[in-house]
Amino acid sequence: MIEKPQLEDALLEISNGVATLTLNRDDVRNELTGTTLVADIEATVDWINREESVSALILTGAGKAFSAGGNIKDMLKREGGFGGSVYDIQKKYREGIQRFPLAMNRLEVPSIAAINGSAIGAGFDLACMCDIRFATPDALMGETFINVGIIPGDGGGWLLQRLVGYQRAAELTFSGRTFRGNEGKSMGILLDVVAPEELMSVCIAMAEEFARKSPRALRMTKRLMKSAQRMELPDFLDQCALFQATCHHTEDHIEALTATIEKRQPEFRGY
Repeated sequence: MIEKPQLEDALLEISNGVATLTLNRDDVRNELTGTTLVADIEATVDWINREESVSALILTGAGKAFSAGGNIKDMLKREGGFGGSVYDIQKKYREGIQRFPLAMNRLEVPSIAAINGSAIGAGFDLACMCDIRFATPDALMGETFINVGIIPGDGGGWLLQRLVGYQRAAELTFSGRTFRGNEGKSMGILLDVVAPEELMSVCIAMAEEFARKSPRALRMTKRLMKSAQRMELPDFLDQCALFQATCHHTEDHIEALTATIEKRQPEFRGY
């Protein structure tokens, strides 16, 4: 295994092919702008993309919040990432918080958000950047940027409408209202609502199920699903044909076929 990245404000654990990244700044509700969490997320994604023994990522928060997003006290004082000229601030956005949507977009394995508490603003968008989301019933969520007089500067306006459709995304973004777990599930933002004591076990069970699949086929499938969002069907089918031909030439494919015929669980080696 490649040496794990050195993280400052997050914890990274690996078990059974699953990486669990815990945002570990409960003292500031796991905010993203006044911590090194953006860099930690980016470093973790780039490490996973190189480390083929990892086949899924779970993202969660330590303490009472998943992530509170940006630091509104720094915004008020125009400090940190919110200080300087217009040019300075846009540069800080591009070189700062906008790094995590780009990182999550290039992640090559399935990702699951275990929303243990409040996911607000950029914290909500971070959860939405995962492939699958579970939350507790009382988890408070919202695309709340408009409430503090700003826009979703982390790409939420691009992301949310692809997740729930333009009309619902518009309602949530224009109103800035918050909602809890059951409504999030009814809107299709959450796959399911889970009791707090069961949240991690449910997410781990699903991630480990993904990790039991052929590692290369799983990564290529994730890449195809992301490609489908920006490609026309003829071009997408060309890419599918190439990826499928690659899969047909793997030992894992032969092992999967053999295991199916022999009615046993396959033992994949990742090639």
